[in-house]
Amino acid sequence: MRDESLEYLEALANAPSPSGYEQAAAKLFREHTQRYADHVSLDSHGNIIAALNPDAPMKIMLAAHMDEIGFVVHYIDEAGLLYFSAIGGHDSTIPPGQRVWVYGIERTPGVVGRKASHLLDDDEQKKKPKLTDLWIDIGATSRAQAEAVVRLGDPITYQYEFQSLLGDRAAARGFDNKAGLFVVAEALRSLSVEGGLAPGVGVYFVASVQEEIGSRGARTSAFSIAAQTGLAIDVDHAIDYPGVSKTQHGELKIGEGPSVSRGPNTNPVVFDLLSRAAKEEGIPFQVSVSPSATPTDANAMQLNRGGMAVGLVGVAIRYMHTPCELLSISDLDQCIRLTSAYCRRVTQDTDFSPY
Repeated sequence: MRDESLEYLEALANAPSPSGYEQAAAKLFREHTQRYADHVSLDSHGNIIAALNPDAPMKIMLAAHMDEIGFVVHYIDEAGLLYFSAIGGHDSTIPPGQRVWVYGIERTPGVVGRKASHLLDDDEQKKKPKLTDLWIDIGATSRAQAEAVVRLGDPITYQYEFQSLLGDRAAARGFDNKAGLFVVAEALRSLSVEGGLAPGVGVYFVASVQEEIGSRGARTSAFSIAAQTGLAIDVDHAIDYPGVSKTQHGELKIGEGPSVSRGPNTNPVVFDLLSRAAKEEGIPFQVSVSPSATPTDANAMQLNRGGMAVGLVGVAIRYMHTPCELLSISDLDQCIRLTSAYCRRVTQDTDFSPY
């Protein structure tokens, strides 16, 4: 991977973007895509939409959500402690003892507090903590002191950033879904610089908002673009570490290429085009079976208007929805290649009818 691309991935992963508060990630995506796209727009929902050949009759939508899970301040008590709600899905065993950033009037560090284990009674010791049992301590000694730097509704993230590991592995707080956002941005660069789109084909590169709370941005951007086909690029669960059953979840490994979803949420013509593109260009990929609607932007895209022919391409990660999501950089490279190869194989006459 180019050094410049790796630096951009790191910047995206570190940008705070809980659902509804995606501005920092949106700024990075917009600045990057303006270098390569024919047109870049921001809608009132917060989606960034960059287009190549926007006047073409055949439209492809490549979407990745830029929001991440996080928290939001909902109460400040008299002692200056912050009480918070979850944005997106969390395992409540993870926050206690973590360091966080509160993005208030100024970025403020804090720690997530809970009653010390020594003080828990027997019943409390056996139960998972609830978020309502936790608070954030920013060091304030009064409500007034806390309110000088923090407001109700301010977003919160963990204090974890991009970290290179051994080999081609890396960990970050926000790979779900800064990994997919990076793939979409780099696919734009590839298609813009190297070309290869068929005549009459335009591609819309979408950084969508609020996927973690219901794919809201994908729904509105898909409606406005009205593409005939699209790919949602997201992370997928790696099934290659202890305690996860392959017989229950299938098999998906880090380092063996992107996942290509197959099932009711994906169009069979799109799946076949992706498979053919991968085989013809020597791109490793893994089939990920989804027996019903997926909890991704692909679901909102598929149900748009009269229906969109959708594919779902994934980057395998371990430890999803934790502060240390882990992936393979080579999987990102292969996902960019596959996404770009799909776009190059769509023509103005491609028929996506499944029969």
